[in-house]
Amino acid sequence: MIRTAHEADAAAIHAIYAPHVTDGVATFENVVPGVDAMRERIRARLPHYPWLAWEEGGEVLAYAYAGRFRERAAYDWIAETSIYVHPDAQGRGIARRLYGCLLDVMRLQGLTQAVGVITLPGTASVALHETMGFAPAGVWRQSGWKLGRWWDVGVWQKELQVATVPPPPPVPFAALVSTAALARTMGGS
Repeated sequence: MIRTAHEADAAAIHAIYAPHVTDGVATFENVVPGVDAMRERIRARLPHYPWLAWEEGGEVLAYAYAGRFRERAAYDWIAETSIYVHPDAQGRGIARRLYGCLLDVMRLQGLTQAVGVITLPGTASVALHETMGFAPAGVWRQSGWKLGRWWDVGVWQKELQVATVPPPPPVPFAALVSTAALARTMGGS
């Protein structure tokens, strides 16, 4: 089931994320944030952007979220996306379904562009983004130092909908939470 993440999911989300911080390069964060910090991240993001969880049998197996791309108001219609799946749940199509739902929610908000930032080579992440219709938009060479080496970072971009002139303001995620449109988008969850 896909649902909005809650602050109570912080421990489960922390457990999925922590190995990426300590042993991987999907994130350039190098100190594992505590459960309280993760709870605060969820709380702070939800008023403006979606943070979704994939739950089975009461256990969070994956999460995906959108966030502000840049601070300037001109960027209000573009958001950066992230997704993390528990290793035991990979290869089951969860990432595609959860990421697809995230993109659909972003469309409901009136966002026009999604950006995925991927540490290269990032084969699985590149495949997911391209399956979801993202296209390569550039590479930042040797932009991150982690695990004893420099890493290139690729940027993938997806148009969510045609931008209008002038664009209406994006709808904050909190304004969608109790709507029938969001319930339909998330599969009635």
